[in-house]
Amino acid sequence: MTVALVCGAGVGLGLLAVVRGLFPPRPPLAVALARLQVGATPPRPPASTPPPPSEAGGVAVGLVGVPLARLARRLGLAPRWLARDLAVLERPLERHLAEKAALALFGLLLAPAVAAALAVAGIGLPLALPAWASLALAAGGFLTPDLGIRADAARRRRDLRHALSSFLDLTVITLAGGSGVEGALTDAASVGHGFTAAQLRRALAAARLRREPPWAALGRLGHQLGVGELVELAASMELAGTEGAKVRASLAAKAASVRAHLLADAETQAQAATERMSLPVVLLFAGFLVFIGFPAVTRVLTGI
Repeated sequence: MTVALVCGAGVGLGLLAVVRGLFPPRPPLAVALARLQVGATPPRPPASTPPPPSEAGGVAVGLVGVPLARLARRLGLAPRWLARDLAVLERPLERHLAEKAALALFGLLLAPAVAAALAVAGIGLPLALPAWASLALAAGGFLTPDLGIRADAARRRRDLRHALSSFLDLTVITLAGGSGVEGALTDAASVGHGFTAAQLRRALAAARLRREPPWAALGRLGHQLGVGELVELAASMELAGTEGAKVRASLAAKAASVRAHLLADAETQAQAATERMSLPVVLLFAGFLVFIGFPAVTRVLTGI
């Protein structure tokens, strides 16, 4: 019965893939216009707008991720931390939900498949064992992508803080040269490359288009990415702009604070790594003691 269900599910997914390949979704207008230009590359969508299903992950995203994402947004099931982590990683919600559903389905079918293979080999298992194992594996497969997202987002935020420290130093140098606040921020953001510089340039450009102060866009970006240093930077710049404080001194102090925070994090990680390195030595020493003392303990117990 289980083998028949697995075969039927595989045939169904194959038929859906064939239908999806014969009738692919329409590409967006920007991609279609870019293809008409010789040597042009399709424009990359912004981080807040998820890419089309045909480019985000293929058939699984279009068939599973898009409906799940719509349902999650409609019911409000997508937590705020997940939205921030996905924004930092520039990963659409549809792709993440498709990965969760695929791993949950794999975990759900793994235990029955193993039980069926053992039954074919002549090894019978009680029905409750593969049932509970399939539920546990499905739950683990559903939660595993969230753990990976948290770890990847933490690494990206750490890199973002490093780049933010350099951005503040460049801004202070530009301010010392006589530039204004908005010009100094724009010049400092235009120098760098990578994710942080692109996000800062995008936020500053949006501030110019909306005719709002740059610290409002930086604060909004900090809330979107979950980076507290950006929010604090926006608050410091707003205080300097409204209360007449010294902007250059405030930015220099903020850069020093970010570097001190990064240094403290690096020292904490180094100490944690040192503690983890001592654990195998302790286990090896405990095993050596057991190996040395086992004959004596056995002789004493048998003598009694």
